[in-house]
Amino acid sequence: MKKTLIITIAALLLVACASNEEKLKQRAEELCRYIPDHELLEQSKDYMTADFYAVLDTMFNRLPEHEAMDHEWLYYFVTGNGGTIADYTVTAVEQTDETHAVATINVRQKWEDGSFDSTSDIEEHKLYMEQVDGQWLMSDFDGHKADCIRHIAINRDEQARRDAISDYLVNEIGKNYLKGELCIPTLMIVNSGDADAGCVPVLCDCWVLWYNVAGDTLKCVSGGNHSGLMSLNVENGKYTVKSFEQTVDGAGNDASARRIFGSHYDIYQNMHSNQDVREAVRKEQLQEYVKKHNLNVRYYQDYGWPAVELF
Repeated sequence: MKKTLIITIAALLLVACASNEEKLKQRAEELCRYIPDHELLEQSKDYMTADFYAVLDTMFNRLPEHEAMDHEWLYYFVTGNGGTIADYTVTAVEQTDETHAVATINVRQKWEDGSFDSTSDIEEHKLYMEQVDGQWLMSDFDGHKADCIRHIAINRDEQARRDAISDYLVNEIGKNYLKGELCIPTLMIVNSGDADAGCVPVLCDCWVLWYNVAGDTLKCVSGGNHSGLMSLNVENGKYTVKSFEQTVDGAGNDASARRIFGSHYDIYQNMHSNQDVREAVRKEQLQEYVKKHNLNVRYYQDYGWPAVELF
């Protein structure tokens, strides 16, 4: 009788484990619908842990829009950039403790009409799950959470450097020009070094430009180019400009640029001499400035030139 009872209990435990695994697989299949693919669905918040959603929300919605092009690998998790749709199959789920599990996901690409891309291989991925308030939620996918956290930290550090440079250009360089209502620099970073004994070298090609706001247009009233080597002091993550060695005007300009930019001279020259690149960066940074300061502006215009649409 005792032996029969033990066997019965063991059988019931096996059935319970199998049932629990099947429920986890079904939940994993449901969560697959919310794996980001170039966009973070608004309803994903209900299917992700709060910390994972917060990291992805920062990546997709809080960083500058151009980041998506510079670091596109952070914005898609499975399908890439080929116009196909991910087809998910949950092959297994392992519960690692009472509140954590890992699902193995096979992904194959299919076209919008439902047919499969014959050239697409089946890829294996890992979907991490955490039980919060009795509900299983997505807590990570292929380690993307750590990737995104690292990228956000790098972005914030870079932005702190750019803010320090902008402040210097406005307050120290901009005061030498005819003032308008707004001084908005255009920054093109050629190379930014690592902090060495609290000092960061930044090679840059910058334009300091003053604007007046006329209706919905930023009208440029003055400004000029300032290229060279900025030395930034850093303390507790806060940057200030220590010095700025600029290229000289006139006949000695190219020689000074070659000396200051050194091995990065060709990159600098490609930026500095290409008006299309310069205007594209200017437009992008003006868009960010207008959005950040909630300006009712749709155009910018240089004297004697047609207005350029920002949005």
